[in-house]
Amino acid sequence: MAAQLTLPAPTALILVDLQRAIDDPRWAAEGPRNNPQAEAAAAALLGDWRRIGWPIIHVRHDSTEPDSTYRPGQPGNDFKPGTAPRSGETIIAKRVNSAFIGTDLDRHLRDTGQSRLVILGIITNNSLEATVRNAANLGYAVLVPEDCCFTFAKRDLNGRLWPAEDVHALSLANLHGEYATICTSAAIRAALPR
Repeated sequence: MAAQLTLPAPTALILVDLQRAIDDPRWAAEGPRNNPQAEAAAAALLGDWRRIGWPIIHVRHDSTEPDSTYRPGQPGNDFKPGTAPRSGETIIAKRVNSAFIGTDLDRHLRDTGQSRLVILGIITNNSLEATVRNAANLGYAVLVPEDCCFTFAKRDLNGRLWPAEDVHALSLANLHGEYATICTSAAIRAALPR
């Protein structure tokens, strides 16, 4: 974990898939999620970004799967109230796990001169991880506040059920150092201009 962070101005905040769909009980069929405070921590960071006027990008998953809780035209596709976009904030719609595939996110970031990103959201080991890996491979410097992300229990190919906390921790460990710097929202908030 980073001891002292520095954030060049302006650093873009990217919120991935913070939509009502994730509250559907089907997601917790194997066990409860971790980080129950993730949305509150994400909302606090979002409030800071709004206060200082740095770029904010909301990623919305528009699933093409008929049974998906994220499919457009149903309540699950809506953003969660505490982290919903405001007028003038950028919304990127995606159809696969990474926010960089099939979207204009990379072009938007380059056109606006962004090279440093804070990426948060859900699910840690799915859309968040895919987006972070793509961002790093495209040359962006990425920070991930671990307390602003969450996941669910996952069964491995041998049938062992891994608790959400373990899935979350391993996903972030895979990212740290090579694709991103994993830190806390408090460390990021401490590095922001006052």
